[in-house]
Amino acid sequence: MSGNVSGTSAAVGAGVAGEGGVPTDGAGVDLGQVRRLWHLLEPLHAVLYYAPEAFEEAAALGYGTEERWPSYFPYRAAPLGAVGGRRVASAFYSFSPRMVDEHIDSAWRVASPERVLAARERAVDRAYRAILGDRVDSPELAEAAAQARRAAEAADAAGRQLAAANAELPWPEAPHLQLWHAATILREHRGDGHLAALLVEGLDPVESLVSFAAIGAASVERFESRGWSPREWVAARDRLAARGLVDEDGIATEAGRELRRRVEDHTDRLAAAPWRSLGPDAVSRLADLLGEFWVAVLGSGLLPSETTLGIGKV
Repeated sequence: MSGNVSGTSAAVGAGVAGEGGVPTDGAGVDLGQVRRLWHLLEPLHAVLYYAPEAFEEAAALGYGTEERWPSYFPYRAAPLGAVGGRRVASAFYSFSPRMVDEHIDSAWRVASPERVLAARERAVDRAYRAILGDRVDSPELAEAAAQARRAAEAADAAGRQLAAANAELPWPEAPHLQLWHAATILREHRGDGHLAALLVEGLDPVESLVSFAAIGAASVERFESRGWSPREWVAARDRLAARGLVDEDGIATEAGRELRRRVEDHTDRLAAAPWRSLGPDAVSRLADLLGEFWVAVLGSGLLPSETTLGIGKV
């Protein structure tokens, strides 16, 4: 998720194939394409957290808009229902539980999940119309939405709580809203699998951020947005150093870089099944269709140039 069109474009165009030495998933879909589709779809999902229309809808519900977090947490968590901070911290993983509690403890007193879900659909509708203009009614967007929906409906949500919660929601009728809904299911499906990959490698929530910062995925300052204290960050760095994964300055060792490569490659493999269901030709066609909408979102200037997701860097 990047506002740097040229920087991310190189990664998307190249498909970041071969980083883990596993060119395909065994069913004809290149794992580089799996990551490429994530790079293309993530910005289409992320407009919800940055568009002025989304802040206006959140304000109408009663959420603060001085920063994005008061609306981010209910917008993303609403498919789970009126759950507490512990459930949300588990699903979101990398956020400090204190930060989650700060926003979730009062979220459902401000507005019910049902009202939040209605507001986020209105927000996406307005934001897409503002960013894409007449292209929301284009045959290319309708085709992209249909293909993305096919992939999303093929995504197995077993063991993936955020993907499952979004997949249970009814599909909107408008193609541009179907595209956003599909992008959301697919990004949460990938994200849920990413958490499994982190757990396999023995990385707890704050260690996952420290190890990611250690390979230069984003600055330490950017990762501070997840709410961990300096003391917690240093303690996590010390734990990773004891495993030989970072040096005394918090920079990844070769072992640390190899661990993160395994995490990303495992994430790609776990995310591949929906794209296998389409097949390589349809996946390539979808990537081509999404290009102009991806450029339009990045060109809007709404998204930050650096995020904690590492898009364009992994």
